[in-house]
Amino acid sequence: MTVSAPDLKAFLLATPFFGGLTDAGLDLLMSMLVECHFDVGATVVAEGESGRSMFIVKSGRLAVSKRANSGSVIPISVLEPGDFFGEMSLIEMQNRSATVIAESPTVLYELTAQKLYACYKADIHAYVIVLQNINRELCRRLRRADDRFAGHRVGEEDG
Repeated sequence: MTVSAPDLKAFLLATPFFGGLTDAGLDLLMSMLVECHFDVGATVVAEGESGRSMFIVKSGRLAVSKRANSGSVIPISVLEPGDFFGEMSLIEMQNRSATVIAESPTVLYELTAQKLYACYKADIHAYVIVLQNINRELCRRLRRADDRFAGHRVGEEDG
């Protein structure tokens, strides 16, 4: 099914990555996205490989995992529509930190580092909003990891 521009815009505005953007900024970023399709079991990104793009999940379900020193695979998280991943490779210019595998037929929107730089050149305001959104999400993930490390359940309130 083809998604119309208004439907795509509404979906993107509801994701943490695109929140707060002006119409012009959102239109610019929408024009930079490439739609990618993955079948069940497909590896979208592999831990250790070079990465120069990030992805926003349009549909499907993906499993994120890391390999332990012992060689075993450790599940990290599950990604669903509206989530994004791969942003770390854009920010720190390092290899992929985890493996992401499609658990169901999946549609992703890819944004490359080159396109993100083009956004910076064309609309610095939109670029700053996107970086703020990425930073907010990274902070949420760090808090969840801290809570898991400390033995708290995620979402549990102190009382």
